[in-house]
This record gives sequence, structure tokens and C-alpha cells, in this order.
Amino acid sequence: MQQDARRIREALLEAWNRRLASIRIPQDVGGISGASPPSVFVGSYGYPRVGIGPLVPEDHGDTSMLDSPERWGAKTLAEIIGYRMGLVRGVRTLRADDVSGRYVESLQEMAMSSRPAEADLRFERGLEPPGAPEGPAAPFGPVGRIRSAELAPARPDRALERAHAQTDASAREAVMWLYRAGVDVTRIQRCLSVGMFGSARRLVPTRWSITAVDSMISRALAVESMEEGLIDSWRVFFSERLGNSYAVILYPHTWMYEMVEAWHEASGAVGFGSDSEGHAGIGHPPAIAGAYFAARLGVAEYLAQHRVQAGALVLREIRPEYSVPVGVWQVREAVREAMRGPYTPAPGMDEALRIAAARTGVGAAEWLRHGTTAQALRQKSLADFA
Repeated sequence: MQQDARRIREALLEAWNRRLASIRIPQDVGGISGASPPSVFVGSYGYPRVGIGPLVPEDHGDTSMLDSPERWGAKTLAEIIGYRMGLVRGVRTLRADDVSGRYVESLQEMAMSSRPAEADLRFERGLEPPGAPEGPAAPFGPVGRIRSAELAPARPDRALERAHAQTDASAREAVMWLYRAGVDVTRIQRCLSVGMFGSARRLVPTRWSITAVDSMISRALAVESMEEGLIDSWRVFFSERLGNSYAVILYPHTWMYEMVEAWHEASGAVGFGSDSEGHAGIGHPPAIAGAYFAARLGVAEYLAQHRVQAGALVLREIRPEYSVPVGVWQVREAVREAMRGPYTPAPGMDEALRIAAARTGVGAAEWLRHGTTAQALRQKSLADFA
């Protein structure tokens, strides 16, 4: 099952690489000047030495839309890719524990900025094509090795500035405080990656910071929900975004969570991946990577808002038109969208699965076969009447 999912993921990345190969990258670009959304990216290749720098477009003014996933709900895949390919990534290589120099401090100030920040980058040589998307992170455009950088951060966001100043607080405490203060998850992830939180501060690759923040917040909210009473009905929520369909089934049970993904190939083949947890959480890296925590966050937010406890099963269908992975932000935002909408009531697991499957291209029996939660609950339900 996991091999099938991996094979289909690899096919998507191959398609992305073919797309990149068709893009003409100018080699004589000496630099770029523009307003960063603001956005900073930390690579994972070569860790603990990392490539860090701003993402900068050639535009000035309000460029915030280029790195604001929370605002991309009505955007098409082509529009989002257009936003991202217009961002040039500047890179300078540093050690992950090197957070005291002026360059990193300027990037931290940029990450805290309340509006787009002006940046002027000069490169050592011409631009290079971007690589494959880094897992949970959104893609970006060409890459240039920074020879010099002039960064002009805007006025800082007060909440981010305050969290950055709290050197005695743990990174987890800073993340949760900012989340409860209403700061966008994307901004929290960005600031964690540039070493702004905790007592022992380090640069954190962006792909890791995204997963870490989704994991921290969703786990804290799930634990809080365990103190609440159970929901009183089976509920099926649904959303569709960028060639992905999501069905979320909540049911009266102490906290249990599972996510099942189905990947479609253009040839018609389908691969599946899944992982799950109970009260103790998940004790290993999820088989379906950062999407697991991104979806868990959307579910846990619903439980926290309604002050209830429930079991949750998230079904994600990924169709061939999702030809370029744009990051797990879209999983988080799609599940959030589903949980804000009306739900369809169901009397039990069988009917809930039937309702969910009717909105996807995968049959209820297939969803049942490739997960564990639905099977266990279905068997328990049958045993109750034996």
C-alpha cells in the first residue's frame, strides 16, 4: 500500500521536473529588487548547514498575496503556481546554530514584518532553476547565490516581536501563545524556521518548521478536547480544492484520529497511504508525512471551537489534475473549509462511509480496506448486535 503511494508521488514529482525543464531561466541576472511578501525560506539539504534567504519578486508594493496560503481559498492551481514561480529565492549557506549575525537578524526582522519588506539582492552568478517542491513547503521560482543583500524590514507585528523577545519560553510555548493570539499559522511557521523562538535557538528547515507547527498546535488542541464530552452524532463534512477531495467523518468516541489518502494516476491506478493514533498521539513519523498533521489541525480546531470530543477519520482523494504539489498548507486549509461548512448526519460508520465515498471517485469498500479505524468500528458495531 505504501509502495503504491510512493510510486504515484514520484510520478507527480517527475511531472513537476518536466515542467521546470521547460522554463527558460535567464543566466545573466545580476540581482533582483522588490518587496518580499515578506517571506524567508530555509532549505534542508546539507543540514546542519542550510541555505537561507528571502523570497523576492520583481514587484514592489503589496505583494503579500504571494505567500499567504490562508488567502488562497478561491485561487486555481495555475494562479498559485504563478504566484510562487515569480518569487526568486536568495540563498546564503550558514550553520543551523548561527543565528546571531546581522544577516540572520535582518531575516528575522523581515519575518516579523507586518507588511511587505523591500529587499535588494545581488547574486554571485546567474540564477538556477528551482528544484522539486520540498515536501510540505510551497514551491518557489529561480534560485540565486547571494553576494550581498540589503533588507529593509517593515514595522514588526507586535505579537511576533513579543514572542521573539521571550528567550525563557520554549518554542512550543511561543507557538501556542501566537496561535491563540490569532497569528496565521503560516507566519508562525516562517518565524520558527529562522530561529526566533525557544531558549536554544536554531535555524529550522522550512519543511520541518511547517510540520512542527501543525503538529504542536493540533496535538495541544486534541489533548484539550479529551476533557470535553463526546459529540452526540455521526457527522460527515466535505470540501474540494485544487484537484483534492476531502471527507471528514466525526463520530461519538474518545479521541481517535486516522487519515487515509488515495492517489490517482492518469493511467487509472490508485495507491493508498494511511496512519492513525489514539489518546497517546502518534509515536512515529506518519507514513503520509506532513499532510497527517495539517489535516489533524483542521479537525482539532473544530473540536476546540465546539468544546467537544470525537473520533475523526479524514479521507483525502488526490486526482491527476493535482499535477504540481503546492504544499501541505492546502490540506490544512481544505480541512478547515470542510469543518466550517454544514455536515451530513449519519446513523453509523457504514452510512458515513457511503456518504463520504459518494463525493469521491473511490468506493466505500476501498476506503474501508485501506484504513484501520473504520474496520475496527464496523466490527465493534456488528459485535454489539451479536
